[in-house]
Amino acid sequence: MKEKLSQIKEMAIKRLADANNLKTLDDLRVEILGKKGELTQILKGMGSLSKEERPIIGQLANEVRTEIETKLEEAKAHLTAKAQEAKLKAETIDVTMPGKVTELGHKHPMTQVIDEIKNIFIGMGYEIAEGPEVETAYYNFEALNIPKDHPARDEQDTFYINGKGDLLLRTQTSPMQVRVMENKKPPIRIIAPGRVYRADEVDATHSPIFHQLEGLVIDKGITMGDLKGALAEFAKGLFGEDTKVRFRPHHFPFTEPSAEMDASCFACGGKGCRVCKDSGWIEVLGCGMVHPKVLEMSGIDPKVYSGFAFGMGLERVAMQKYAISDLRLLFENDAKFLKQF
Repeated sequence: MKEKLSQIKEMAIKRLADANNLKTLDDLRVEILGKKGELTQILKGMGSLSKEERPIIGQLANEVRTEIETKLEEAKAHLTAKAQEAKLKAETIDVTMPGKVTELGHKHPMTQVIDEIKNIFIGMGYEIAEGPEVETAYYNFEALNIPKDHPARDEQDTFYINGKGDLLLRTQTSPMQVRVMENKKPPIRIIAPGRVYRADEVDATHSPIFHQLEGLVIDKGITMGDLKGALAEFAKGLFGEDTKVRFRPHHFPFTEPSAEMDASCFACGGKGCRVCKDSGWIEVLGCGMVHPKVLEMSGIDPKVYSGFAFGMGLERVAMQKYAISDLRLLFENDAKFLKQF
């Protein structure tokens, strides 16, 4: 039995030295020291030994087990370190290599224009008002002094939601002006940007959904001069400090007097070019003094207060500012087009 133990030790040490991976090492541990291993089988046979031999063989067997376990741990530590080194070599990162560039998106040109206009008016003391896109006919038309027989209320121009004709997709953001006047006492100074809907065919200059921005100022002593001064400052903020403005008489049901405002072409400075169609001027917005009847219907005394209102199509502004010739480009999400902005 002593000779058998000596053979097991020599065999184990030799095979441990030849092991080249952790799995081989574990298989060897089970083969020698496991429940059915060679060393365990010898220990089970100690019952056949005499009383004098048992302690001698037992001590020898323990020494052999301890030496094999020590060699196993040494071999395991060596192979683990070797495997770790190989892994690190395989995963080596060259810190001098340039990183992968993550391409970030940016704001849509419409969002850029809306944010720029918002910032201009916020800097002038205006607040931003928001309202529902599904409106009643009262707020969209009647409260704005648009009678029931007005062409703007025709079904060919308006998306009505119910058969009664009293619920619709708003055709302008002007209803927000009425809602603000009903719920807030003067002084009032607000802008109301948002989506609006009209039954237009899609082409280079029309869309059934687009964006508008309405503005409203109500206070004591507001005059047409205040309107012209505020909008002149807005035009300079949007198109540049050298921008000039002019006002042409017009008609809107909810303002009196009414006007359309043009700005000198930002591209040519008023000399005439492709952007302004050689006129030197760009039509920007409609405006006017709030009609006394609109003030009265909203609960504001027109004998005490006066005000002005204005509204603009934001797609038109974006197309002018960026020299875009087709409105559809703003809605098609063409990445090549959008990357230009």
